[in-house]
Amino acid sequence: MIRKTSGLVLSSIRYKDTSIIVKIFTRELGLKSYLINGVRSMGKGSKMALYQPLTLLDLVVYNKENSGLQRISEAKLQRAHQRIPFDFSRTSIALFMTEVINRSIYENYQNESLYDFLSESVVFLDQEETVLAHFPLVFLIEKSKYLGFSPEDAEGFILESDKQPFSHEELPLTLNYLQTLVVEKYQCSGKVSGFLRRKLLDHLLDFYAQQMENPSSFKSLTVIRQVME
Repeated sequence: MIRKTSGLVLSSIRYKDTSIIVKIFTRELGLKSYLINGVRSMGKGSKMALYQPLTLLDLVVYNKENSGLQRISEAKLQRAHQRIPFDFSRTSIALFMTEVINRSIYENYQNESLYDFLSESVVFLDQEETVLAHFPLVFLIEKSKYLGFSPEDAEGFILESDKQPFSHEELPLTLNYLQTLVVEKYQCSGKVSGFLRRKLLDHLLDFYAQQMENPSSFKSLTVIRQVME
């Protein structure tokens, strides 16, 4: 069956000499793996740029039930990124986002509200005025709502965790900052030290690991901590 859908590219791996297998989180069909032949061929006709992480696409796909690898009939760029591919900080955050997404959804998982949030987050990341120091924290906080394990309030991110890494002096500052992140989201203008931002990032990742039973470390964590200094 041929279907139209929008999609967010998450990752790709090489397949044979000129092909790739790409994971795309589609709005209507969920997370799918697509085999794309000849895309790595040299020349002007190469469409490899379409399948970079966090690229937003308009797709026409062949959707076969009970089939592991699907096929794409047509792929068009929905929105060209102006800053993400050319700015080290934004590229680093994009890689972090894809790693978090890949760990939290599974093949065929479908959630239109989550898709809409992710696509909006990509647009915010590409905007010049977005404050990048807060971005990974807001992304984790907001994403947990769509995955169903967000606490009822900001304080819950601390109280509902198995770990309590904040000192008596740090806790009021952290709670106040968390509340600001929850309310202001990507427009957050809160001012806290880079040390506290990084500590909160580590805590939120621990919180995710507890909820999703996935304790392994993030490969992009070292780089993303530098962005939050």
